[in-house]
Amino acid sequence: MDMNIFGGFIPLLITLIVAGVPIAVILKKAGYSQWLVILAFIPLVNLVALWVFAFANWPALQRR
Repeated sequence: MDMNIFGGFIPLLITLIVAGVPIAVILKKAGYSQWLVILAFIPLVNLVALWVFAFANWPALQRR
């Protein structure tokens, strides 16, 4: 299998942008660090992080 820049890197970059940017914006609005977007791309960790995020107390809501 020939893995050139268009066969591997470009689709990965597109996926990171299409999924990562909205997740980072949601995290920022909820009051969390945007660096937590990294967890969204780790298999199984992303599911645990999603459940923790859904049921945690959001810092943005506590400030109101």
